[in-house]
Amino acid sequence: MFSQKKSVFIITPKEISQRLDHFLVSHGIPLSRATIQRLIRTGGVLVSGHRVKPSYRLREAEQIEITLPKSASLDLIAESIPIEILYEDGDLIVLNKPAGLVVHPAPGHDRGTLVNALLHHCFSLKDIGEGERPGIVHRLDKDTSGVMVVAKTRDAYVSLVRQFKGHFIRRKYLALVAGNPHQKSGEISLPIGRDSYHRKKISSRTNSPKPAITRYRVLESLKGATLMEVVPQTGRTHQIRVHFSWLRHPIVGDRLYGKGSGRFIQGRPIHRQMLHAWVLGLLHPISQEFLEFSSPPPPDMVEVLEFLKGKGL
Repeated sequence: MFSQKKSVFIITPKEISQRLDHFLVSHGIPLSRATIQRLIRTGGVLVSGHRVKPSYRLREAEQIEITLPKSASLDLIAESIPIEILYEDGDLIVLNKPAGLVVHPAPGHDRGTLVNALLHHCFSLKDIGEGERPGIVHRLDKDTSGVMVVAKTRDAYVSLVRQFKGHFIRRKYLALVAGNPHQKSGEISLPIGRDSYHRKKISSRTNSPKPAITRYRVLESLKGATLMEVVPQTGRTHQIRVHFSWLRHPIVGDRLYGKGSGRFIQGRPIHRQMLHAWVLGLLHPISQEFLEFSSPPPPDMVEVLEFLKGKGL
């Protein structure tokens, strides 16, 4: 059920002292950094015939051999699922993801995802990127709506992955948070990682903390809630949701991190976290022109905002 693809690199003088995992990411290996690190640890990457750690520093003329396993156990299926495309050319697709749509398939959940919809729209995506995530260079949580970019070619994939990893992508979110913070703007700098006790959660209580920075400013104060413009400086999993929970102003409707605000706001039931990827700016992977896209908050978020405005302050 498995086929394998091998790639070989020879280290040049300019590449001396680079970390092995950073080297492979920068050379367009179509896997996430975490997956590359797992591959190194399990012997899928050899340096001059030897197993090493992901942090190994490269030396001149060393030979890097990487074997990429490809599983045939998860068949990607094209499905006619409507998607709202904001922009498309030969290299990329920019779309407005609705809340409730999972980005990519996983074992036991191989239908009804954004990837299934994208394959129906452009089946050639199946060969771009990583396994069950063809063309996917970043993700939004299932119940987060908003702007996403997808690569249509290998060159576009490599460029966009580098832009995200280098924090060159411009991103703004709209977040409705519980309560009314005293500060009208600020920065949250809190290292986070997989929670040591609850594996489905991300938190500062972790054995593997990673730097995470979120900037914010108040757009509008409402009755019992605040509309924020949020600009993440890093791209950690659940970063915005965890940071505002730590600030004691969790995202309205966030059942994982929101505690009491996770189900109701001012007596109104809320069915998902009120978080929307509002603006996305990037360099076009081929022309290098700066492009910026935006989408307004979806109807369910607008309805909640209008409800709270009616309450007044």
